[in-house]
Amino acid sequence: MPKIIEMPKLSDTMTEGTLAKWSIKEGDTVTTGQSIADVETDKATMEMPCFFEGKILKIIVQAGQKAPLNAPLAIVLEEGEEAPANLDEIIAKAQAAAAPAPKAEKPAAGSGGKKAVSAPGPRLPTAPQPNRRAVANNMRVKASPLARKVADEKGVDLSGIEGTGPGGRIVRADVENAPVGGAGGSRVAAAPAIRPSYGPEDERVPTSSMRNIIAERLLASKTQIPHFYLQMEVDAGPLMEFRAHLNASNEKSGGNKYTVNDFILKAVIRAAQAQPAINASWDGDAIVKFKSVGLSVAIAIEDGLVTPVIKQAEKKTLLEISQSVKDLAGKAKNKKLSPDDFAGGTITVSNLGAFGIDQFAAIINPPQAAIVAIGSIRSAPVVNDKGQIVVGQRMWVGLSGDHRVVDGAVAATFLAEMRKFIESPALMLV
Repeated sequence: MPKIIEMPKLSDTMTEGTLAKWSIKEGDTVTTGQSIADVETDKATMEMPCFFEGKILKIIVQAGQKAPLNAPLAIVLEEGEEAPANLDEIIAKAQAAAAPAPKAEKPAAGSGGKKAVSAPGPRLPTAPQPNRRAVANNMRVKASPLARKVADEKGVDLSGIEGTGPGGRIVRADVENAPVGGAGGSRVAAAPAIRPSYGPEDERVPTSSMRNIIAERLLASKTQIPHFYLQMEVDAGPLMEFRAHLNASNEKSGGNKYTVNDFILKAVIRAAQAQPAINASWDGDAIVKFKSVGLSVAIAIEDGLVTPVIKQAEKKTLLEISQSVKDLAGKAKNKKLSPDDFAGGTITVSNLGAFGIDQFAAIINPPQAAIVAIGSIRSAPVVNDKGQIVVGQRMWVGLSGDHRVVDGAVAATFLAEMRKFIESPALMLV
């Protein structure tokens, strides 16, 4: 029986992937664990391993094409196996099985047509029944996978919605702002889509799956999360002196070279431990307080921004944090990040100081409740303890918070803790 290579789930939120590149061709022999393709997910482009040994009989999805989870990508024959006569039928069945379908409730076995009685549990809102016409129409419009899912749950006809996403794509916010059941065939817009005008010499570049997901999530973050912003100026002089002394000592012994960002990350971790209310997330009718700090580190790559996670960051030394960041940055640039590298984030740090940005307001990385924005370190005239104007080194640290989870006083206390560790960097190592 031929084996089917399916679209794997390479991230926790992935619903479809783009086959960016095949590393093999029809007729090639493959082994288990061999990297055979690059798949672009909603978070990054990742290598896809082969789960079988044998010979590639047929490639079904070509480079550049999209496929939903579990969709057949290629067919593998075992050694000595002949191609089946009903290959097209096998592929068609696999494609049909991978196609998303609305879930239908089944009567409990042995209930005799009566409803089964179960133990009382938490009361949940009753979801509206899907509209069959809406479901059929939804398959023909341009919408994100998440928007389709929400539309099916709410019984919304996507053909009656004008998308506000990239290229007119319908996103989740459009569906949630639409009336249940659609608009009876009339065009209803959650917000008018504003299109740019461009001439023949201008270039219109189609967006990647990753860029589309980034656009959708940032839109959802800004429209669904009540952001508030705080900024604090910090004396970076002690940190720069401490780092210079440590690096000079390590250079003689061949030790690790630390970046300013290494110390910033450590300060964020220690501040989150001191003010654990910041390390939380909104969960509908509850707040989830995380016991461990999953530090998401924003890393710029060619097609956008990825946020791999340093897990259990509170247990790591400054050296381990520095090494973890270097490892994650290298994997990100070489497209080697795995789904596990993105899992477990509870708070994000975005550092634009290296680009000369003094201060900025970052957009929260949902479902987290806070993101820390780090600006550049600048020489500036400051007034010292003696009332004298001297040259100092200053840095702006900002925080964007989800006001459903984090209060202003909590965020201010968190930033004050950060400042304490940056201005007294030896405390980070205690």
